[in-house]
Amino acid sequence: MAATESTMLALGTPMPAFRLPDHRTAPGGAEVSSEDFADAKAVVVAFICNHCPFVKHLRTAFAQFAREYQARGVAVVAINSNDIEAYPQDGPQGMAEEAQSAGYTFPYLLDATQEVAKAYKAACTPDFFLFDGQRRLAYRGQFDASRPGNGVPVTGSDLRAACDAVLSGAPVSAEQKPSIGCNIKWKPGNEPDYYG
Repeated sequence: MAATESTMLALGTPMPAFRLPDHRTAPGGAEVSSEDFADAKAVVVAFICNHCPFVKHLRTAFAQFAREYQARGVAVVAINSNDIEAYPQDGPQGMAEEAQSAGYTFPYLLDATQEVAKAYKAACTPDFFLFDGQRRLAYRGQFDASRPGNGVPVTGSDLRAACDAVLSGAPVSAEQKPSIGCNIKWKPGNEPDYYG
């Protein structure tokens, strides 16, 4: 299982905008825009996919995290930027099935051009980004220290601590560890220069 780390985009970076189709409930869903979360206290953007073992490892806990923090005013959105021609299981039908199976209560968007992943300098699945009330990057990196096979419980402790800090107006710890997962499956010739 090859592992790729987050690029660790600079803290304070403004949230890159996006408008992408939502495939959470059915293929070809309505578009969701970053502007749709204007009233949220914070926004979590997660780059995930269907087939990655690192995502499968935490999908249930991430769904639980989302339910808890959505109730507290945090918007959660997941984006799949994989090349669905090379990985058809990550296509719209698979996304709808995965969202239902995992219990996702948040939009699950397809970044078919991979331009949104590039705007976030996303590198792996899963890759997590938390933007505060001013839509500045407050946290990026791992959900927690659990990985497939390492025996550490999946709790979401790192992302939870960052969200709790943002919601309470406290500073988020600058000690942030990169997420580790499968590399985003770039289309041939589309691999970004920050990657590798």
